[in-house]
Amino acid sequence: MIVRILGEGQFRVDDDAAAKLTALDKELDAAVRDGNEAAFSTALHAAVGLVRAAGSPLNADEIATADYILPFSDATVDEVRKLLADGTIPGDSIGLP
Repeated sequence: MIVRILGEGQFRVDDDAAAKLTALDKELDAAVRDGNEAAFSTALHAAVGLVRAAGSPLNADEIATADYILPFSDATVDEVRKLLADGTIPGDSIGLP
């Protein structure tokens, strides 16, 4: 699985890490839905840490579609809600005009 951390790049993770990431994604979704900043921050830091630790960074010249996208590591619930609502990612290295 290819995971993109916004602002950092893409990583290849194995099936075990992908399964753990899926569980953390459920926690992230619930925290965004409930507006729970503390739970969101905890789950986001766990997910980003997992990808950094278990993943292998893709080379800068390797082009791959991400299967999963994590927000910036310091994102807030409100910022993620905005990203989900309008589909734009300000400051990301890949952008469309």
